[in-house]
Amino acid sequence: MNKTRILILGLAIGSAAIAGIMAKGMLGGKKTIKEVVEVNKVPMVQVLVAAKDLAMGERLIESTINWRDWPKANLSEAMITKAAHPDALEEFKTARARLPIFLGEPLVERKLVLPNQNGFMSSILPKGMRAISVAISERSAVSGFILPNDRVDVILTRKVDDPDGKGKVVHSETVLTNVKVLAINQTFRQEANSDKVTVTEGKTAVLELDPIQSEVITMVESAGELSLSLRSIAEGGDQGLQDDRPLLSDKFNNKKKPTSGDRVFVRYGVESVITSR
Repeated sequence: MNKTRILILGLAIGSAAIAGIMAKGMLGGKKTIKEVVEVNKVPMVQVLVAAKDLAMGERLIESTINWRDWPKANLSEAMITKAAHPDALEEFKTARARLPIFLGEPLVERKLVLPNQNGFMSSILPKGMRAISVAISERSAVSGFILPNDRVDVILTRKVDDPDGKGKVVHSETVLTNVKVLAINQTFRQEANSDKVTVTEGKTAVLELDPIQSEVITMVESAGELSLSLRSIAEGGDQGLQDDRPLLSDKFNNKKKPTSGDRVFVRYGVESVITSR
C-alpha cells in the first residue's frame, strides 16, 4: 500500500469519527435547565392562644393555652409573644378569663385577671350574683374533697327545743341547694397600700348566691353551724343541670318583706312574716 492510499484511509477514518461525535451530540438533545424559584417566607412569631373555648371566669391551665405561629405583620402589641414572655405557660396558669375567649384567639392581658390584681373575684361573678363568705364546719373546711367550681348543698345544724320538753335536740336542715363554690378554706386579703392580694387558709367558703339568698345565708349563719354537702357532677345527666342556679329550700323560699300591719317573728334565728290582713 502506497503512502497516498494510507493518507486517504486516515482522512476517511478521521472524518467518520468526527461525524459520529457530532451525530451523538445531536441525538442526545439539549440539556434541560431546571429553574428554581425561591418563594419568600412570611416572617412568623409565636403567640399565646386559647386551645379551647374559655368561659368567663374559667381558669387557664396548661391544656387550655398553647403557642401558635402568627404572621409578624399582623402582630398586635397587646398579644402575648414567646419572645417577650418565654415562661407564659407558667406565668398565666393561675389567671382567669375576664371575658369569654374563643378557640384559637390570641390572649391579651386585658382579657385576663390574675389573683394579685384588683377585681379578681368580681371578674368571675355572673351578672346579678354575689360572692359571700361564710364560716363552715371544720370537717367541711379541711376535708379537701370540696374544691372551687364544685356544687354543694348548704346544711344548717343547730340545737332546738325538744318537742317533748326534754331539753335541746340537734336539728339539721338544708338551706340552699346547688350552690357554686368560688373558693374554699381560703381568705383573700388585699394588703394595705398595695395591689397585692394574699390568700390564707381559714374555715370559710365563698359561695355564689343571688341577693336574697345572700340575706338568708347571713341570717341563718348566726343560728348554728353551716356544713357543705358535695353534689355529684352527674346529677344532671348528659344534658347537665336543667336549672344551674342555686335554690333556696322550701322553708326559706319566697322570703317576704314585712309591710304595715304585718307581724315579724324570729324563731331560732329564722324570720317569719305573718300578714294580719
